[in-house]
Amino acid sequence: MHISRLQLVNYRNFARVNVPFRKGINTVIGENGSGKTNLFRSMRLLLDDDMLRMAHRIDEGDFHRGLDDWRGHWIVISLEFEEVSQDEALQALFLHGTGNVDDEQIGRATYNLIFRPNTATRLRFSRLAEGDLDGLADLRRTITLDDYEVVFTGRSTADFSDPVQYRDLVGDFEAVRFPTELEPPEIGGRVPKILSVAKEISFTFVQALRDVVAEFQNNRTNPLLSLLRSKSGEVDPEALEPITELVNGLNAAIEELPDVGTIRGDIRQTIRDAAGETYSPAGMWIRSGVPAEAEKLFQSLRLFVGETDDGYEGAIHELSLGGANLIYLTLKLLHFRYQREKQVCANFLVIEEPEAHIHTHIQKTLFDRLSYPDTQVIYSTHSSHISEVSNVENVNVLSRIEGRCEAYQPAAGLPPDQVRGLQRYLDAVRSNLLFAKSVLLVEGDAEEILVPALVKEVLGVSLDELGISLINIGSTGFENVAVVFHEDRMRKRCAIITDLDTAFFDTTPDPLDDEQTRRAKAKALGSQQAGLSRQIRLDEFAAGNPWISVHYARHTFEVDFVEAGNHRPVVATLPDFYSQPATIALATSELQSGDISQFGRRVLTVAAGAGKGWFAIQVAKKIDADTELPDYIAQALFAAHSPSRPVVANILLHRIEHLESSGLVNPETIVSMRGHVDRFRDEEITLADVLAEMVAAFPADQISRILKHAV
Repeated sequence: MHISRLQLVNYRNFARVNVPFRKGINTVIGENGSGKTNLFRSMRLLLDDDMLRMAHRIDEGDFHRGLDDWRGHWIVISLEFEEVSQDEALQALFLHGTGNVDDEQIGRATYNLIFRPNTATRLRFSRLAEGDLDGLADLRRTITLDDYEVVFTGRSTADFSDPVQYRDLVGDFEAVRFPTELEPPEIGGRVPKILSVAKEISFTFVQALRDVVAEFQNNRTNPLLSLLRSKSGEVDPEALEPITELVNGLNAAIEELPDVGTIRGDIRQTIRDAAGETYSPAGMWIRSGVPAEAEKLFQSLRLFVGETDDGYEGAIHELSLGGANLIYLTLKLLHFRYQREKQVCANFLVIEEPEAHIHTHIQKTLFDRLSYPDTQVIYSTHSSHISEVSNVENVNVLSRIEGRCEAYQPAAGLPPDQVRGLQRYLDAVRSNLLFAKSVLLVEGDAEEILVPALVKEVLGVSLDELGISLINIGSTGFENVAVVFHEDRMRKRCAIITDLDTAFFDTTPDPLDDEQTRRAKAKALGSQQAGLSRQIRLDEFAAGNPWISVHYARHTFEVDFVEAGNHRPVVATLPDFYSQPATIALATSELQSGDISQFGRRVLTVAAGAGKGWFAIQVAKKIDADTELPDYIAQALFAAHSPSRPVVANILLHRIEHLESSGLVNPETIVSMRGHVDRFRDEEITLADVLAEMVAAFPADQISRILKHAV
């Protein structure tokens, strides 16, 4: 039996979401605040014995913040199971409570937690006249949490995440139309309190490893103590009686030591002298810290570990963070193994961010080896190393969109051959695209190195600050990776940057051409034809997909970089590649010529001789705020990401500060322009307005040309 789907409606940062799961190992990834912890908490409210008592403590803070008013709305947490065990006990449970009967045996089952207004309150809603907004407002003002109830149901048929079905079951608050059926069959039948799915399964939750030492010091959360109890059951006082007798003897022997007796008497007398007989303790003893009671003796057990090979045995607080976390995780996994041995009907292991402080090799090994038979494992992670080895079909990506969280499945709807290709390409670098808010895809080392440098120097913000991941796909082929950005998969924006490879010199055949010229022309024509074919293919691939855009360098990245007006940083690198002054002088002349046939050949010659990656590294060192950001890159940048008003304001201020530092601008103009930026930040004027002011004040600066793509 495994969880096949989780539905959340109005729960915390989820307005409505469907999260599918598969057998085996599942991975949940997402940025901070995307809802991973809340998703796990919702599952625990239904399946974790330690959390079930918390299910009745849902309060108004658990309602989705996007609701205009929580009063009257429902919170729904719904789990769907598939391949339900044919075990007689579990079949009986689902038949009575949560199953969907098929040929008298149940293969699929639902189990729901619903937090809703109680019967009397739902009846009051149902009596409202349609369209009576004032009556609805008056009713909602009287509702408190005391008017709510928690019910567990099964055998539901409703898709709670469907807005239409939600309105049918709960009501239409805008039209003031509420159902008269107070117990609609679609939500399923109530599960009797004497029955518990949690009692019939093994569910182990390993929380994020943030403070391992504190966990070991707390008897309620100490994993070693939980492990001992899981293996041995409750402490048997009779089994520990011989040990407690030894402890009592030890305590008695210590108390009988002459010096101990003397010190105890002196302490008692000193207290009497200082506080008087009335306020002094009635008794006082000096004993060893080893408890004599069986339960406390059991709790006093501690784990000591030799982390290095020098023979030293350290307590948990003496270990490295990674070592302590690995021990903690190991004990929790062993606890899970003991639970599995109890012959329950299904096994679930849920692990929150296991990578904390753990070496990348251990992360990948851990993920690879945590595959238990008949167990569904669900991870949440920030680690690209874990996502790299995850099955992309078993990945859910959580993302924050305008105050709500959504779940995406990168491989949803893809044919098997495309899934296999995608899985092959998502290595530790490319899997970063699953974590990004938006993505730039490039195909070369030069773009990977120079585009981030250009953005940082020219705009004053990094790609990371913008939430953009730049992924170098190399020779993979854009379609094989970009296929995940789609309405049915990941609804995040992806901009592809590539070259058209249009020839930049005359390729007309000439009978007088020598062999080298003929080969150069033939190669240029071949590249141009390949670039045209690539453009046709990518335009067709992106057509009708609002999440993908394609942006082309007319020639190649290096040539277009110089053509944009950037011969200066390339010339500055020439001494790194040439040693002869005459060669440097000739190359400088060609790069500064303004003739694309000259500077194009030269920049490609330099890049090819040095290696494109090394060439880009050297050029990146020479980039500054005066370097021109090519138009097609600016288009791609703002197609992938729409910057917020404060970010745009910071970009404008960065340019103003750069212009001020040049000493060539009137100080009064600087002050005036800063005022316009402040007005823009305060939403008094639009971006178009502030850009018009920038053009008027600084007509030669490139920022107005760049930011027009963000309008």
